[in-house]
Amino acid sequence: MALFGFGKPAASAERQIPQHIAVIMDGNGRWAKKRGLPRPAGHAAGAETFRTIATYCKEIGVRYFTVYALSTENWKRPQEEVDALLDLFRKYLREAAETMAARGVAVRVLGDLTPLPEDIKRLVQEVSGIADTLGAEAATASLCINYGGRDEIKNAVRCIAKRVKDGELALSEITEDTVSSALYTAHLPDPDLVIRPSGEIRLSNFLLWQSAYAEYYFTPVLWPDFSAKDLDAAIEDYGRRSRRFGGVK
Repeated sequence: MALFGFGKPAASAERQIPQHIAVIMDGNGRWAKKRGLPRPAGHAAGAETFRTIATYCKEIGVRYFTVYALSTENWKRPQEEVDALLDLFRKYLREAAETMAARGVAVRVLGDLTPLPEDIKRLVQEVSGIADTLGAEAATASLCINYGGRDEIKNAVRCIAKRVKDGELALSEITEDTVSSALYTAHLPDPDLVIRPSGEIRLSNFLLWQSAYAEYYFTPVLWPDFSAKDLDAAIEDYGRRSRRFGGVK
């Protein structure tokens, strides 16, 4: 299946479209269990949903689509499941390298890549290079792999502390922008809408700094069953909210 080959959506031109949507892809294991399938089958189904929703986002004008694909805690899962997830990443990244230039979609991988297999690191470098050639104006699909919000902030603090130690930055010069620029998402705007399927109502260590003023949308739909209509419902709910960012309207 092509990475971005989904058909034209039946979307309303009047609705308010978020610039950046982030998704905690949750419920793959439960989806598989309900069907008597092994957990890796749920992740494979979830990967297909990612393709569909990423394509739909591009079609309706969402500039940035970011998903939580593998957390820093997910390494504790059974090795068979971890291996299946890594194989899915390999497949997706190879596909992205072959198609993203033609489709005009920049694929990025966010997180601590240190523990990943060397072949996946090479694939990440390859797609990152292609994404760089597409430029900042391209639609961007980002996968958070070996990602944790607290770990990200910790690493950012270390980078900033080193700059202070080396005399490159004074303590008085540290601002919120300083922190944001040290995060994995430095090249992205903060998410406007964060969606969590599967019925869970928590952040699970996802984009903690970046989501300070994001709107959250929770749904009981398991991620492999999440459709364009479900995304439409989330966007419609988002459009009914008043985003005051601490002020008064």
